[in-house]
Amino acid sequence: MNEQAIRKQFVFFGKSLHQRGYACGSSGNISVRIDQDFLVSPTNSCLGQLEPEAISKINADGELLDGAPPTKEARLHLAYYAARPQEQAIVHLHSTYAVAISCLANLDSENVIPPLTAYFVMRIGKLPLVPFFPPGDAGLAEAVGVVAGKSHAILLANHGPVVGGRDLESAVYAAEELEETAKLYLLLRGATVSPLSLDQCSTLDGHRRASAPITL
Repeated sequence: MNEQAIRKQFVFFGKSLHQRGYACGSSGNISVRIDQDFLVSPTNSCLGQLEPEAISKINADGELLDGAPPTKEARLHLAYYAARPQEQAIVHLHSTYAVAISCLANLDSENVIPPLTAYFVMRIGKLPLVPFFPPGDAGLAEAVGVVAGKSHAILLANHGPVVGGRDLESAVYAAEELEETAKLYLLLRGATVSPLSLDQCSTLDGHRRASAPITL
């Protein structure tokens, strides 16, 4: 897919995420790797109102090559890509249910949500937690770079999810799966739940997570 086609896809998925309530106002940002450079949503932009030619193009040092100035979270995206060179796209949302979970106390920082469903295991796997840093802070980017080595999906404390994929479509679908599973997690709090077992997880694309009945 050439750069122009990727820019159009960028706009399509940004609008889709916004229209369906996964990103409100100017919150959230997405990016795509293009050879040695990156397309990133512009600063203070609404994902539902992106223009192909205004999408920021930056290099690996964060220097603007084309388009509007990039999101202040550009350093976060670059740190993630550096840690996970196999990923070609990133979706960072402030989606309601995932953010709600990110505000809870006593979370398992190694894996915030247990393996409740097959598609969560296949599309997310483990979901480690990054401690709180202000948005755009250099410390946040550094922490993401460290934690990204554990999983392609990350939850930022009191902030929201960051999810990567082999392309923008797969990153978007995984981010959506995370948000829907976060909703399930909150609906089930207080109930006795039986997450998928180790053997069940092992059949799902190699993702493994030991589990037993627990109370959320």
